[in-house]
Amino acid sequence: MSSEIVKENDLIFLILDDRRRWLVQVKQGESFHSHKGIIEFDDIIGQNYGSVVFSKPHETQGYKFYVLKPLPSDYVLHMARKTQIIYPEDAGMILLYSGIGPGSVVIEAGTGSGALTCILGNYVRPNGHIYSYDIREKSLKRANENILKAKLEDVVSIKYGDLIKDDLKHENVDAMILDLATPWDAVERIKKYLKLSGVLVSFSPTIEQVKKTVLVMRENNFIEINTYELMKRKIQVKENATRPEVRMIGHTGYLTFGRKINNIKNPYREKKPQTEEFINLNGMPLRG
Repeated sequence: MSSEIVKENDLIFLILDDRRRWLVQVKQGESFHSHKGIIEFDDIIGQNYGSVVFSKPHETQGYKFYVLKPLPSDYVLHMARKTQIIYPEDAGMILLYSGIGPGSVVIEAGTGSGALTCILGNYVRPNGHIYSYDIREKSLKRANENILKAKLEDVVSIKYGDLIKDDLKHENVDAMILDLATPWDAVERIKKYLKLSGVLVSFSPTIEQVKKTVLVMRENNFIEINTYELMKRKIQVKENATRPEVRMIGHTGYLTFGRKINNIKNPYREKKPQTEEFINLNGMPLRG
């Protein structure tokens, strides 16, 4: 398969080194400025992803930049944002443990910058859809901008909505993802949106939030309720000094998953005797 070509308005992952890397949109006649010189987008448009470009002026700067096609994880870490993000490892677990894939219909509550929304949008294409809701106008504006840059507007809808108070009139949704301060307040209202066997996912930074959410999920007939915490440690590889890096993100948040069922009482194993049963042990041999 031939390499993909960078086109105008594409997002590229521009890398200088391990610390300096940017997610930028290339536009004809425009440029990217850094302390290591200027990158002309006209020098990138029409080139293959995986190419290199040198900063201008070449005589005084001339630093090598790498041009890569963004991965879903790059959206999370490098997209413009003002709110707490869900990290790639958490996003990966959400995808696998919720069964989200091509054709899935998903509701997301707490859009933020739209970073997770972009990841979800990439995985439900071409026939699925993400409905993402937030109550903060600034977040909605920023998320819409990021969705357009990622060219996902055909599979993502960013909307104003409060899942705790509003009736959003969805049905047969495959999965719901909550990134809310009080997710337990939304569970009873939103469970009607989920199809049977659908998955509810809640991301919370504190264990107190998890406890309240899990208890309400149990009360609302969710099963397979499990909470996880992921930790990722990067390894520094050198010829004679390979070891874990000193710094790491020790905690991102807790992920709680549950499945919706139509619960009914067991008519067989939950039968109660019509009269009180009593066993008389008088005269029975007892072991000393």
